[in-house]
Amino acid sequence: MQKHEFIIDETNVGVRMDRVLAGLLPDLSRTEIQNLAPIGNIKLNGNVVSRLSVKLALNDKIEIDVPIQAALDLAGQEMDLNILFEDDDIIVVNKPRGMPMYPGPGHKKDTLVQGLIHHTNGHLSSLGGEHRPGIVHRLDMNTSGVVIVAKTDIAFHKLSELFSKHTLVRKYIAFCWNIPKHDAAIITGNIGRHFKNRQKMSMVKTGGKEAETHIDLMHIWTRPNVSQIHCTLKTGRTHQIRVHLSAHGYPVMMDPLYGKDRNFVHALQPSFLLDFCNEHHGQMLHADTLEIEHPINGKTLKFRAPLPDDMTELQTALDDYQETFG
Repeated sequence: MQKHEFIIDETNVGVRMDRVLAGLLPDLSRTEIQNLAPIGNIKLNGNVVSRLSVKLALNDKIEIDVPIQAALDLAGQEMDLNILFEDDDIIVVNKPRGMPMYPGPGHKKDTLVQGLIHHTNGHLSSLGGEHRPGIVHRLDMNTSGVVIVAKTDIAFHKLSELFSKHTLVRKYIAFCWNIPKHDAAIITGNIGRHFKNRQKMSMVKTGGKEAETHIDLMHIWTRPNVSQIHCTLKTGRTHQIRVHLSAHGYPVMMDPLYGKDRNFVHALQPSFLLDFCNEHHGQMLHADTLEIEHPINGKTLKFRAPLPDDMTELQTALDDYQETFG
């Protein structure tokens, strides 16, 4: 059995227990949670409950026993991981571009989760899903940078809470086509599924989820019309940075969904950029900073991942081109 204990705070006072548990146990469906009550696996303030419609009060204590499932049947795989930090509760990795977070259609091996299972001898939180043990947030396959993963269930729940409440700092570096008119700006706008292409997200006038990205201009290369932008996430929506930057006219370079590389390259004819786009793959986006409270001891942790080789190569090429032509 996996044993869980929760103390109800102000945010969940007066809310039905089934709704609260759905948020606290994201890896379980509502039906799976409901099925735990008749067999006596859910207690409220020490008493077994059979109905989850009860509304909760401040400091109520919920105890849950969840049968252990074969969540870590996924085979580990030996690989060279760039580990930034590790203790008994969490592990922080600098994920390379091109590596999927976990297995899925078309990606049965060479994923971050499989590497972590091998590295930790299977000591990851079983929460998160059958193929996503310990995963509380994700980077797109072709986005590199800092990822934090839970090794224990307690750490998983606390990290999930921090991400859902956005009580952390996440910064990204992007190389973009075009140059913003301002050195700093705040981009807002709800993000939802694209009405035609369901693999894409888009800014929507109605519906979707609220999204906010703060951008700061780091560097510009005027002749090739490229900028380097620091992006700070205030929310964490799918493809948020890529959607926001593209919608405002400076798409991330080499972004297959939201970029327009060929238009820019052929319009300007800088041969080195055309060569770079032909020789490399994946959007030029990197999660360089994560600042977060440790889920167990509460200490503030700050992790930084240096630019990957492809982005460093691009930066050097842009500098050389700018210096040559002025």
